[in-house]
Amino acid sequence: MRAALALSRRALGNAWPNPAVGCVLVGAHNAVVGRGWTQPGGRPHAETEALRRAGSSSKGSTAYISLEPCDHHGRTPPCSKALIDAGIRRAVVAIEDPDQRVCGKGIATLRAAGIETIVDVLAEEAGDINLGFFLKQRENRPLVTLKLATTLDGRIATARGDSQWITGDTARAWTHGLRARHDAVAVGIGTALADDPQLTCRLPGLPIRPPARIVFDSRLRLSADSKLAASTGEGPVLVVTGEGANKESAKSLQACGITVIEVERDTDGRPIMAASLREVADYGITRLLVEGGGILAASLLRAGLVDRIAWFRAPMAIGGDGLPAIAPFGIDRLASAPEFVRTALDRVGQDILETYRR
Repeated sequence: MRAALALSRRALGNAWPNPAVGCVLVGAHNAVVGRGWTQPGGRPHAETEALRRAGSSSKGSTAYISLEPCDHHGRTPPCSKALIDAGIRRAVVAIEDPDQRVCGKGIATLRAAGIETIVDVLAEEAGDINLGFFLKQRENRPLVTLKLATTLDGRIATARGDSQWITGDTARAWTHGLRARHDAVAVGIGTALADDPQLTCRLPGLPIRPPARIVFDSRLRLSADSKLAASTGEGPVLVVTGEGANKESAKSLQACGITVIEVERDTDGRPIMAASLREVADYGITRLLVEGGGILAASLLRAGLVDRIAWFRAPMAIGGDGLPAIAPFGIDRLASAPEFVRTALDRVGQDILETYRR
């Protein structure tokens, strides 16, 4: 099962809107006869990929699967039927699929066919890998990872706006790795205007895995001449704005191939975060990496919508007149502050990466 989970991680950021699943087929003498993971765009599924590779060797094998096999007809036949037709003898499933079209039905189908089926093996680890998919099913929102790159005192730029580069080359390469494992990368309009980023994933040797790019832009200030607007052919670009946004600006962005999404505004005139994430989830996104800026980070933290934090710290200090990584968001009592648990501490070149979960 650990091997199946490792295979499922290969599909993270590349399988949406489907979950990232891994499957290992073990035949006679404990020999692995087939391996598979969810392919780009979510199809083929891990089970059918493993069965294809195993061929006739799948008959009589044990299937180790990181998520319950699907049991419904979509664009492809159900994986439960494919496993039965292949003649597997036994199935070991890490965790049940929360999708109401599946949700125990795949397991029941296997058992009804006389296949010994064991469930809840390394379930916690499997649930953590596919937390974004689970949140989409249960709360209609993606998993949100807030990525910060700051000085030791939590600043992302000097008072004059000088910010390139606070962290080193290794930390920036790790950031591209984070992008590759998420379905979409998001920034606020302030960051988009200041940096004119592409938000693509650029790592030598890594297959092209263009994440969706999202800009939270309450007044539709993103330029049709921006790098994001010019790169819609490399991957989807979405702009989330408030209701009643300027129609001409929306048309200009749409003419570039950008999807403009309008949601209800909050009292500050910005898109309501919960509503924004519902729209992002409806688009198919299950894992969202938020890279800045401070206002967007504060809005998500205030709404309790940050699930994980990846915080890169550089060995320098700017001082209180520098730009903070997180804007004020109205916390006046410690009891009201969002809390996180540190899960990892890594040295990344000369920088430190601290990873947290809610």
